[in-house]
Amino acid sequence: MKIALVPAWPQDFEYCERLYFSGMEKIIRELKLDMARQAAGFRERWDVRQVRIITLDGAKVGWLQSTVRGDALFLAQLFVDGPFQRNGIGTEVIRCLIAEANSAHCAVTLGVIRTNPAVRLYERLGFHAADVDDIKFYMRREPD
Repeated sequence: MKIALVPAWPQDFEYCERLYFSGMEKIIRELKLDMARQAAGFRERWDVRQVRIITLDGAKVGWLQSTVRGDALFLAQLFVDGPFQRNGIGTEVIRCLIAEANSAHCAVTLGVIRTNPAVRLYERLGFHAADVDDIKFYMRREPD
């Protein structure tokens, strides 16, 4: 199993959008969020310069969006396609980001919906809640 992160292209937008809404559908319903507003917000936030496609043996299996914010590498989005979930791909991708951040001597930060099962993954990988609001945990992992 060879996982790689490759730069996205503008034509990857539809793929990323499909995975985003597939992954977020339940949360959008639970929080009673406006779908049209979510779609518009996704278009505004998706920046091809910050997006990498996750590949497994050369095939697309997900995507992530990250950028540097202050003293940290900020993970804005991470989605693994349903058939490939629970196979360690997300864990491996987070470990890659941690390694990138460690090389730059910076922390990794992210925001995650409080009900998202990924919270346990982030905690297992050394993240802690640095802040919290009604909807999200804002997590941080210091460099090694």
